[in-house]
Amino acid sequence: MDAKDLKVFQTVAKVGGMNGAAEILNTVQSNVTARVRSLEQDLGVKLFERHSRGVVLTKAGERLLPYATKIEVLLREAKRAATDNGKPQGTLTVGSLETTAAQRLSPIITAFGNACPEVNLVLRTGTNAALIDQVLESEVDGAFVCGPVKHPDLVGELAFREELVVASAQGRHSLDQIFDVPDLKILVKGPGCAYRGRLEELLSRRGLKPSGRMEFGTIEAIIGCVEAGLGITLLPRGLLETPDRKERLALHALAPDEARIEILFVRRRDAVAFSAVDAFIQYALHPGPLAQAAE
Repeated sequence: MDAKDLKVFQTVAKVGGMNGAAEILNTVQSNVTARVRSLEQDLGVKLFERHSRGVVLTKAGERLLPYATKIEVLLREAKRAATDNGKPQGTLTVGSLETTAAQRLSPIITAFGNACPEVNLVLRTGTNAALIDQVLESEVDGAFVCGPVKHPDLVGELAFREELVVASAQGRHSLDQIFDVPDLKILVKGPGCAYRGRLEELLSRRGLKPSGRMEFGTIEAIIGCVEAGLGITLLPRGLLETPDRKERLALHALAPDEARIEILFVRRRDAVAFSAVDAFIQYALHPGPLAQAAE
């Protein structure tokens, strides 16, 4: 059993098939199959059950998978530790809510990129739930997510405070008018989106149940359909209160306890600190001293 065999095993488990794993690993299907069989022979257990649509883990495979994941993370961290000479470099993968990326991160990424040109910054967007899972699985080095986040394996630091507003098409002048619509529809992202959860909670507290829910893949699609009058949504004011949207959107303020939301930068508690991560955190969360030093 070696690290390469475990990587192949982990990839097959993730995609549920030998062919899919071969595409991801940039190899041929026969090589993937041979490595899995070699690993099974070495361990003396069957790791996958084959079926017409691919493979599923056996009980032994389910027990092995967490260790394969940990070994991959440890090897990646070991390489980073060996090559980290105190100067930010290498690949840094950061997750973010789409709203935070659009509204907040451009100047941070620009400043960080200018100061740390040897860092290859990869930005991934996703829902709150998906991003938290990616941090826990060490697929990203950290992520900007909506708080609160309560997990024993995570630590979070306040990055931004946002005010949430209900957005509708022009013509509705109050929340009462919006909520009085008999066929009220909400426009949201998929399950796991923090803003979707907050909007559903807001309606539930008022004893309201939307007549329909429309799910979209992007925030821009949601905003465009709200402008067209298809329904309402809940998003940060700063994202919506722009000159080009002023004539097409009506923004409705909420009570402070409903409007406040904190964006945290979360990381694994046991993650090893690297120069690139530390530098990004300084630019994202504590820009003052670095900005002054750069002048």
